[in-house]
Amino acid sequence: MKHPLAFYKIIILSLLVSLYSCADNEKKIEKIHLIDYENLEIQKTLIKNGDKQSIENYDNLLAKADNLLKVDGFSVTKKTGIPPSKSKHDYMSIGPYWWPNPNTPDGLPYIRKDGEINPETRNNFTDFVEKKNFISAIRTLKIAFYYSDDVKYAHKNLVFINTWFLNENTKMNPNVNFGQYVPGQSEGRCFGIIEFDDLIEVVEFLELAKDKSLLDKQTEQGMFNWFLEYSNWLKNSKLGIEESTRKNNHATHYDVQLLSILMYLNKIEEVKNYLSTTTKARIFSQIEPDGSQPLELARTKSFSYSVMNLHGFLELARLGQKIGIDLWNLSSEDGRSLKKGYEFMLPYITNKKEWQFKQIKDKKPSEEKFIADLKKARKLFQEDAFDDALYKVKKNKN
Repeated sequence: MKHPLAFYKIIILSLLVSLYSCADNEKKIEKIHLIDYENLEIQKTLIKNGDKQSIENYDNLLAKADNLLKVDGFSVTKKTGIPPSKSKHDYMSIGPYWWPNPNTPDGLPYIRKDGEINPETRNNFTDFVEKKNFISAIRTLKIAFYYSDDVKYAHKNLVFINTWFLNENTKMNPNVNFGQYVPGQSEGRCFGIIEFDDLIEVVEFLELAKDKSLLDKQTEQGMFNWFLEYSNWLKNSKLGIEESTRKNNHATHYDVQLLSILMYLNKIEEVKNYLSTTTKARIFSQIEPDGSQPLELARTKSFSYSVMNLHGFLELARLGQKIGIDLWNLSSEDGRSLKKGYEFMLPYITNKKEWQFKQIKDKKPSEEKFIADLKKARKLFQEDAFDDALYKVKKNKN
């Protein structure tokens, strides 16, 4: 070899480029966020530019956030009931559609009335209301912090998170063993897991706090460990496995919850594989070639559940888009697809058809949610198939 030194220089340079490329790829993986910075920034700009409606919403938001600054915290240990484990650190709730049996002296076992919420399931005997208030507080303070840049809202959120998840005296154990139990029938059911699909609010705030250099190492490591334990419970416990095998919206939202957490834990390849296999199979099994969802249409709030399930799939498609898995354009040989699911619903929001399935509650909130999801799909996937429907909806409102 005429120039061995030059040859070795080329080899070393190639290795350095390769190492730099790997490091760069790792950085790119680390930058995958669940939080929607783009939408937050749009709203923040509207506030800065003096948009009347945005400023009104902003003032209301800060009023709520300021009230939350006076709250000590939220905890599963505040409930008056005691789970079968005898530990108040275990989350506990009662199935919402279960009522006292009128044919027995003690009301046991409870009987099911689909779609009708028993007020007994929404008090401080269980953790449901406390958890709902906790998540609402996290979301409010997260947004208030982003819009105002006032760190007091972020610091309060960190206090709330430590109280709910990490403080030895107030923490929640990483399981939902006693969720949606039925008095006289079961101590806990897999259906309780869906009550935690809004944990993404906590994940998004942790991402924001980290990006703003406000997340202390102890909280960061503590939450990483909690989510790791909880994701293992979701994947390996009897109730977690049972929920993952449901045939309807419960399985869809199980996927949203599990994969959001795995994304936060940076288990990207696991998420990719899951979306490409399990979630893909769910879309094809739950949505018919005409776009209908039979198991959701069989419910007493069929419109609401149809929208809820599609929303879950849309969130999964959003996750997939972040890591190169296209669920939105996915279609089976006989035409089953997420897009077809949305198309099935279009005539019912444009008043072209009357909803002929059972719906015992007002469907307007679900209609608004569905329209918001149409707009989200249009933005995320440059989907113009819904433009005509959105135009008609806007025209009907005017």
